[in-house]
Order: sequence, then structure tokens, then C-alpha cells
Amino acid sequence: MREQFPFFKANPDLVYLDSAATAQKPQVVLDALTKYYVQDNANVHRGLYKLAYNTTEAFEGVRAQVAKYLNAKRPEEITFTRSTTDGLNLVASGFGPTVIKPGDEILVSGAEHHSNFVPWQQLAKRTGATFVVAPVKDDGDTDVDQLTKLINPKTKILAVAQVTNVSGGLVDVRPLADLVHANGGYIVVDGAQAVPHMPVDVQAIDADFYAFSGHKVYGPTGSGALYGRYEFFEAMPPVQFGGEMIDEVQDQDTTWAEVPLKFEAGTPNMAGVFGLGAALSFMSQQDLPAIMRHENELVRATRAGLQAIPDLVVYGTDEALSTVSFNLQGVHPHDLATFLDEQQIAVRAGHHCAQPLMARLGVPATARASFGMYNDQADVDKLVAAVKEARGYFHGFDEA
Repeated sequence: MREQFPFFKANPDLVYLDSAATAQKPQVVLDALTKYYVQDNANVHRGLYKLAYNTTEAFEGVRAQVAKYLNAKRPEEITFTRSTTDGLNLVASGFGPTVIKPGDEILVSGAEHHSNFVPWQQLAKRTGATFVVAPVKDDGDTDVDQLTKLINPKTKILAVAQVTNVSGGLVDVRPLADLVHANGGYIVVDGAQAVPHMPVDVQAIDADFYAFSGHKVYGPTGSGALYGRYEFFEAMPPVQFGGEMIDEVQDQDTTWAEVPLKFEAGTPNMAGVFGLGAALSFMSQQDLPAIMRHENELVRATRAGLQAIPDLVVYGTDEALSTVSFNLQGVHPHDLATFLDEQQIAVRAGHHCAQPLMARLGVPATARASFGMYNDQADVDKLVAAVKEARGYFHGFDEA
């Protein structure tokens, strides 16, 4: 598997454990980017010449591909975005004001990434709604029981990550969706950490909106997609204005293009879309359940190895999906990550865009190791050995 990713040929000694931040790219994705710029570079939805027409057809083909990958009902339920963040902000800015009124409630978990937290917080401020933050479990996981207790007829929007980015906890979305819908509300799902690691079916989980990023699913940066039920997209106003999202412009009024083009103002990231399509094709050729089992085995091995080290705090559970967050007591995570970097091990250290969760855990930050399909047991062994060495280094004794 690793041979399909040129990054590891260029960095043969690096143990890369930061795929939750951005995944490496297989050769087929890099080839798709090069092919577009070398052979197919033309703007979409504009030119009438053959090259532009073919590029537009291919662009819309990727939209259909994303719809199929997520099991959406139709391609028009997919709009291209720059990222998960971009998609979630589109829902909060476009759909949110159409359904939220003063006195309504917007519910999130305290484990959410800022991208699925701050837009709803700000929407509540603008509309006079109440922003409700559900407690999390002691280990940092989303507390589904708490979310369930807080859903009521005032809950107009529940925003939740299918897989959290700090603890790696997997949330069973469908029961939450059923309860929210029964109370007359809507559910918005952050799929950034789910799509790279598991099959996703937006109809099966009954999501109203679902966002993910290309660069976390082995595709290019600056690419992503937002799924939305067609009737909701149709009713939503656009939030950006300009080229190609219009139907007709007059001096005093403008009408919009059909869904989903009315949400894609300006020249899109065409290369990114083609790279995203190549990444999803690559993913479709893999045995995702087998990859999920492989990554879960790496998580369990990492947790077991780290938990055997004195003074180590490990968050989440053994069922975490692809991610292990931890702290070495008495050592700032930034210092630990720097030490590991000197051992050619790349992990993330910081608040992971989840400061409310860090406050609930009572820490300023954590170190985080996150896995992709290209990682193996040797990577785990090197990480655990290096953390043991770091403990001895920072605590002033020889761990060996």
C-alpha cells in the first residue's frame, strides 16, 4: 500500500502519524492533477469549444461520483466546497437563518471541531437562538446519551461529527437523526474524519447535510463536498455572489442558477475536483472494511503500548477510529511532539481546533497520533518506543 504513495519514497525514514490533519496522496491523485493542468485545462460551465465542454462533462461526472460514494439520491444534492469547514459554514449561513428563530435551540457536543461549533454559536447570536453545548465523556468522547436528553421540540439544529477528531470516537448518527426529526429539527453531520476510514451512506444515517474534505480522504487540499437534501438546497439562498451562480442579472434584481450551481460562485477548484474524483476512485478500489479493521488494530496496539508507560494519559477508547490522543504528565504536548520529531515521528500537538473540549479535559492541548491505510505495526512500535524515551528524557532518568 505504501508504495502507491510517493511521499514515502521521498521521506523513507519518516513515521507519518498525522493523517487526521491531512492524508498523503496516492500517485493516481497526483496524476489526475497533472493531467488536468497539462491536457485538460479549461474553465467549466463557460466555454462552448470542445475542450471546455469535455472538462465540464468530467467535472459534473465527479459530482455524480461523489453522490454515488455517499449514496445521495441525485448528483444535484452535492455541491463542491473548499473543505468541511467551508461546507458547514455554507449550511450555517445559508440554511440556518431560514429555519432558526428567537427562542429556538442549536445543539452541539462539547467534543466538536471548531468548524462544527463556531458557525452555530455565531448563528445563535445573530438569530436570538440558544446555543446548547452538551457535556462530553470523561475520556473526551461525544456523550450520545447527553445529546439525546437535550433534544426537544425547541431543537432546530443538531450539529455532530460522525467521528471526532481528538478521541476518534464513532457516533451512531441514525438514532440522533430520528430523534431530531421527530422533534421537527434537522441534523448536520461533520464527516471529515469518517469518510477517509469507513463507508458512508447519507440516506442510511438520514443526514440532512453532510460535509467532508478532499485532503483527508487522500485527495487534494482545497477540495471538498457538501451533501444536502435537494429540497433544502432548493430553498436555501446563496451566500456568495458572482460568476456562474446566476440565472439572469438586471440592474435592480438577479435570479439564481439551479441547484447546486447557485452555491458555486466563481471559477471552482477544477483540479481539486478532479483530484477528489481520483481519490474516491482509489478508495472505491480498496477493501474499506479491511482497512477499517487494520486501522483499528493499530489504534488498539498504540493505546496498549502507551497505557503501559507510566505517567501517560490516553484519551478515548479502544474502539476509536484511526486516532489516539495522549499526554505525558508534566510535559507540554508541544515539547513532546518536538522530541518525537527529532526521532523522525510526525504527530500533531495542540488543541486540534477543539478548545472547548480541551477545557473540559482540563488540559491546554494533547499529542495526537492518527493513522492512514499506509501505516503499519512498525510505525506503532517506533512511536511507543520514542514516547518511552521521551518520558525518561523529560523526567530525568534513563528509560532504557
